[in-house]
Amino acid sequence: MAFQELTARDIRTLMKRLAKACPEPKTELYSVNHYTLLVAVMLSAQMTDKGVNKATGALFSVADTPQKMLALGEEKLKEYIRSVNLYPTKAKRILETSKILLERFGGEVPADRDALESLPGVGRKTANVILNCAFGQAVMPVDTHILRVSRRLGLSRHTTPRGVEEDLMQKIPEEYLRDAHHLLLLHGRYVCKARNPQCANCVAADICPKNPDAGSGQPQ
Repeated sequence: MAFQELTARDIRTLMKRLAKACPEPKTELYSVNHYTLLVAVMLSAQMTDKGVNKATGALFSVADTPQKMLALGEEKLKEYIRSVNLYPTKAKRILETSKILLERFGGEVPADRDALESLPGVGRKTANVILNCAFGQAVMPVDTHILRVSRRLGLSRHTTPRGVEEDLMQKIPEEYLRDAHHLLLLHGRYVCKARNPQCANCVAADICPKNPDAGSGQPQ
């Protein structure tokens, strides 16, 4: 089916319904402070949040600051995160980042995109997650769930994270922007799944371009 763009009115309806269904959207990654959130996000590449949390529960009980992480050392860090994909590379980057945080930022995670992206292993998506989750900024991290949901729901015809990000930032009403990342991500994770989407339980079924019955005025 060709891409069908959702109207501005329907986008507002979509976001209102998602916000009602999930009034307190937040990350499912376990963390205890801004630093551990950064570490968790760095570990999350090619991993599920649940998989990351299995490793970080024990890790953060012994290393929840850059100082403690550096004191832990590479070999012990790798033992804690051995179940995480690409753990040797991620361990090196976490320690490099921890050192830079101490040397350049007083041990604190910066609330600035350029500063975040200067850290080893931190790209635009990770920076956006930190800016959004740690500092409450209205930015749009785009993962595979949001890529899929955005196209299915007619929010963006783009296939790249940056293209989808720009579309969503432009189209989503301002009052929903801060929470939009989690609202769309959680909708994609639990309802609009890659396989076997739960259309019968979808709050947007009557406005979804992929639904042949959309526009029929079904109450949702």
